[in-house]
Amino acid sequence: MITATANPKEDSCDVLVVGGGPAGSTIAALLAERGHQVVLLEKDRHPRFHIGESLLPFNLPLLDRLGVTEQIAGIGMLKYGIEFVSPWHEKFVAFDFANAWDKDFPFAYQVRRSEFDHALLKNAISKGATVVEGCKVTGVDFRPDNSVRAIAITEQGQETSWKAKFFVDASGRDTLLANHFGIKRRNPKHNSAAMFGHFTGAKRLPGKSEGNISVFWFEYGWFWFIPLRDGATSVGAVCWPHYLKSRKTDLTDFFMETIRTCPVLADRLKDAKLSAPVTATGNYSYRATRMSGPGYIMLGDAFAFIDPVFSTGVYIAMSSAFLGADAVDLFLRDPSRSRTAFRHFEIEIRRVLNSFSWFIYRFTTPTLRELLMGPRNFLRVEEAVLSLLAGDVFRETPIRSRLMFFKSLYYVSFMANLKKSYVSWKKHKDDIRLPINEST
Repeated sequence: MITATANPKEDSCDVLVVGGGPAGSTIAALLAERGHQVVLLEKDRHPRFHIGESLLPFNLPLLDRLGVTEQIAGIGMLKYGIEFVSPWHEKFVAFDFANAWDKDFPFAYQVRRSEFDHALLKNAISKGATVVEGCKVTGVDFRPDNSVRAIAITEQGQETSWKAKFFVDASGRDTLLANHFGIKRRNPKHNSAAMFGHFTGAKRLPGKSEGNISVFWFEYGWFWFIPLRDGATSVGAVCWPHYLKSRKTDLTDFFMETIRTCPVLADRLKDAKLSAPVTATGNYSYRATRMSGPGYIMLGDAFAFIDPVFSTGVYIAMSSAFLGADAVDLFLRDPSRSRTAFRHFEIEIRRVLNSFSWFIYRFTTPTLRELLMGPRNFLRVEEAVLSLLAGDVFRETPIRSRLMFFKSLYYVSFMANLKKSYVSWKKHKDDIRLPINEST
């Protein structure tokens, strides 16, 4: 439990935002632009490394609304689609965003998150937000008058205190408020871990497809392969936690051994060299039991993190910031009308998370793999699935009914191969089990 301690010096603002990633910088810019006094506290200093470099086509309208499209285009690698590679099919399947239901969003970008996040943070400053870097929040206290008081420690060890009318938790996987309230829950349906690194000299796809993301299935999960504009390539393995716990060598050797279990990926990296240390992270999938309450809201990873197979992280973070900004603005102007806005905010974000999660939970199953590796556009189902992968999930469009039809196809295929499906389900249940020392 995080608790606030006494401090004689206290600054004040309308909105206190914790976290300078895509969610925090986006909502800070939007609320400052609407005339609110916004202070953003960031524990690190930008630019700083962060994984999760792949954007979705529907990120682009959000960048337009923030006014940063030109800056992001200047640092981004064009991404026109997705490639899936399956060792069980000995082939690849490519999906182009231009073939989605809505043809107006044919591309996205791959970005260095250090550059991308820094651009969004600078935009928040330009819109009028006050940003304090190197300042880590260590305590928070919600008061009876609905104000909030936060305690933070600077890099120099100085304690500071902030009082705000509203608190925005955009602390990412630090999950500040979820830990404070004790409402963070592991995902019982999907548990995974990841290890990743950056390479130079990786073999990319030819021509227009050079910037596309490639996703490779392998025995213990899946790999990502994300080309960046400066010649680096981000490569990561999302795998079952017990597999990561099985390593008996150092992390770099284990990562390279894991890559060798996927010959197609290993071939693309045969002349490549690691340009940054390999990193591992666990406890990969979680969700808090609520997103908002009296005087606060949680955005992006501060509320939930799902497996990144469909590159949803930055998109959901920024989208939650846009929806959250509307609710917070209404709270500050007319609190009596804000309850409905917060309820709408939470319903929408949960619905979108659930839409992606259905596919994520089944991504490593033979049934879904067969459907993705043998796409058919019957009743425009392929266009609907591609629209989901592009991020077209917040609008009321016909793709929702087509996705329901796709799910029906999945269940029919599952039942038609019941014995094989049961074996796969049992294996998945065993795969996602937590190591004994992490089971509590």
